[in-house]
Amino acid sequence: MSDPTIVGSIDIAELVFLAFVLFFIGLIFYLRREDRREGYPLEDESTGLVESPGGALSRAPTKTFVLPHGRGTVTAPTGGRDSFDVAAVRSFAASGAPYIPTGNPLVDGLGPAAWANRKDLPDLAADGRPRIVPLSLDAHIAIAARDPNPIGMSVIGADGKVAGTVSEVWIDRAEHVIRYLSVDLGMGRTVLAPMAMVLVRGRQGRILIDALTAGQFAGAPVPAAPDQITFYEEERIVAYFGGGYLYAKPERQEPAL
Repeated sequence: MSDPTIVGSIDIAELVFLAFVLFFIGLIFYLRREDRREGYPLEDESTGLVESPGGALSRAPTKTFVLPHGRGTVTAPTGGRDSFDVAAVRSFAASGAPYIPTGNPLVDGLGPAAWANRKDLPDLAADGRPRIVPLSLDAHIAIAARDPNPIGMSVIGADGKVAGTVSEVWIDRAEHVIRYLSVDLGMGRTVLAPMAMVLVRGRQGRILIDALTAGQFAGAPVPAAPDQITFYEEERIVAYFGGGYLYAKPERQEPAL
């Protein structure tokens, strides 16, 4: 019988095991460095000072990513973060204390209404066309006959009042789903409401959006172009409606029990 040992008591199985252990340790360091491309270095919550700038084993080197559709490149990590003042104060002087809004929390980027400063460019489909557009601009997509058509339905807010009427739906060309409802508030004002926050009552011919009261719909951000929406505009719209689940009514900020 052949001897499986190479040197002394070291055999092939032991070498393979040691190689796997070293590979796994290296993989952990690699993944931990790569996931620090955004939001690092960390900052102290109270003072804003950098807590740990990190080193070669904790921070990934600069990497440049080529964006599709000829949109150039982006480099990460940037080594810094954009900062802006939020209209809010701490409820008490301690790290981790919740913030109390002093302005309009639906647009000030506070808590659930926070938004990322994404590029002011539309998301594109594989063929280079804007991905999210009004349904009327794409003749190849239609609402299924067995589903209720929200166009023409009344939109009811969290206070039970009518905010407006659905005048159009915005669809995702890539996934063939509705992303936004265009709500006509009257007086020439139209806003987009995220479909994920919509409850369609087909038999009643109305739509419930309890994220906001009827009067708060008018303050929602709107796209600059009538036929497309950008990453930045999506962030602001979703943040405005999402923030309403906490800030639309004073009682929503109180404890449940």
